[in-house]
Amino acid sequence: MTDKKTIVIRGGGDLATGVIQKFFRAGFNVLVLETESPTAIRRGVALCEAVYDGIKTVEDTICKKISKPNEIKACEQEGVVPLLIDPTGSLIKDIKPAAVIDAIIAKRNLGTTRSMADITIALGPGFNAGKDEHAVIETKRGHDLGRLILKGYASPDTGIPGEINGESVRRVIHSPADGTLKHIKQIGSRVKQGESLFTINGEEVEAPMDGLLRGLIRDGLEIKKGMKIADIDSRKQADWRTISDKARCIGGAALEAFLYLERLNEEQTSGSIHNE
Repeated sequence: MTDKKTIVIRGGGDLATGVIQKFFRAGFNVLVLETESPTAIRRGVALCEAVYDGIKTVEDTICKKISKPNEIKACEQEGVVPLLIDPTGSLIKDIKPAAVIDAIIAKRNLGTTRSMADITIALGPGFNAGKDEHAVIETKRGHDLGRLILKGYASPDTGIPGEINGESVRRVIHSPADGTLKHIKQIGSRVKQGESLFTINGEEVEAPMDGLLRGLIRDGLEIKKGMKIADIDSRKQADWRTISDKARCIGGAALEAFLYLERLNEEQTSGSIHNE
């Protein structure tokens, strides 16, 4: 039997955290499924950091890593969000949640299907609403950010970061080589153009612009060339410790999508006619 109070969210990065907070605050039992080594850039506001630290707090939401599904109930009683390592979503069939939300932001479908739950929702490009999932949420900055898509795809990935304060390509730093990353600057630092931020195999990588080092991948990780590893925000009021405007928007859209699809399902079950 479906557990109408449980929502499974695949992924715990910064955008996923906006979704997790919205559902958790709304009174749902949220379960996060993650990989063994997540690579969040905005680590200050990514609940997936619980994978490494055991527990992670973002604003008023606490996430705790657990090792077995039978520990989920204790987390619910503690008022914390449980996180399990399950990159393939193999546990979903036993949990029987009310909804599965793919918040991995991989720009492609890594295995989330409509058969996983009565309601399935995906964030961003790579999913076909009405076929792969019941709904897709637009994640591209701009007029349509947060729009619910019930048929078709979100905007395709262009590889060009969304514009913030007039900056797009320069604000996101990608790895110039394969190797091990070591921090020089810490996340939350104010940096100047040309300052060294970190090293990759001992080679220093410099800041392309002035601003707040809002995102920086975890120290010591093995990374691949071209991988996104840092994010600089040029806004004077930038904050690396709170959920972003984009994540809040997407979180609200995911909650809206769930409630809307739930209503449609109930109307269909009762035999009422829904006209939009």
